[in-house]
Amino acid sequence: MPPEKSPEDIQCEKELLLAKQERIKGEVRRLSRIFSKVDKKAKSAVKSLIENAAFMAVTLADLQEDMNRNSVVSEYQNGENQWGTKKSLEVEIYNTMVKNHASIIKQLTDLLPAGDPPPPGGGKGDELDHHISNRPD
Repeated sequence: MPPEKSPEDIQCEKELLLAKQERIKGEVRRLSRIFSKVDKKAKSAVKSLIENAAFMAVTLADLQEDMNRNSVVSEYQNGENQWGTKKSLEVEIYNTMVKNHASIIKQLTDLLPAGDPPPPGGGKGDELDHHISNRPD
C-alpha cells in the first residue's frame, strides 16, 4: 500500500492539476481560433477533437519534460540476477499519444476549407499553419 500523502503533497498536486487545466484551456482557445472556419455541421465533432488535441498537446509537453529530466530508459529486474534496460513507460505513452495527436490534427485540418489562410495569431509560423496553407484540395 502506498504511503499516505501529507496535506502539503495533496495541495501541491491540486495546484499542478489546476495549472495543467489552465494550460489545456489556453491550448483549446488557440486551436479553436485556428479551426474556427470549420463547416458548421462539423462543429460538435470539432469541439471534442479540439479538447482531446489540447489535452494531448499539454500532456505531451509534460512527458517531454519528464523524459528530459529522468531519461528515456528504465532498468528492470527479471529474476534474481537478471537485470536489463528498456524504454521507460513515459516513452511508450509518449509514442502512442503523439501518433493519436497527429491523427486528430490531421482530422481537424481536413475539415478546414481548402486554400483558406489561418487566422491571424492562430499559431503563426508553426508546422500546423504550414500544413493547412499548403494542403492540396
